[in-house]
Amino acid sequence: MGEMFGIIVGTHGEFANGIVQSCEMIYGKREKLKAVTLVPGEGPDDVIAKYETAIKELGTEKILFFNDLMGGSPYNAACRLVAKNQNYGIVAGVNLPALIAMSAAQDTDDGSAGIAEIMEQALAAVKDGAIISSYESLNVATDDDEL
Repeated sequence: MGEMFGIIVGTHGEFANGIVQSCEMIYGKREKLKAVTLVPGEGPDDVIAKYETAIKELGTEKILFFNDLMGGSPYNAACRLVAKNQNYGIVAGVNLPALIAMSAAQDTDDGSAGIAEIMEQALAAVKDGAIISSYESLNVATDDDEL
């Protein structure tokens, strides 16, 4: 089996720590998942340094940066690293269902998927993780109800 890809969640404030903690609470402890935070008073260089530390700790060739917001400092810092390494990629708009889905994807990764494929999967997971549940949809009669 090949090497699984690493995931770095990079966000404003403590969001990254919180979403990683939530993911591990639901999915279990993750070896190849790191949280990086931008806290008040820090700039892009601080985030880059944190990313570089996380990359060393992950020890993986392929890295998916999961950011909270396109154009924010955590995203911009990730862009600087991705621009220098074709095995890195970014998906902005991280949510908990997507992080859980990509943790599952890590566990089945045989190393054959390129970063482009991993990013496409993560983007689809972000979209699939967002749903609506309305009064109507929650009160709709289904065939199951009649059993």
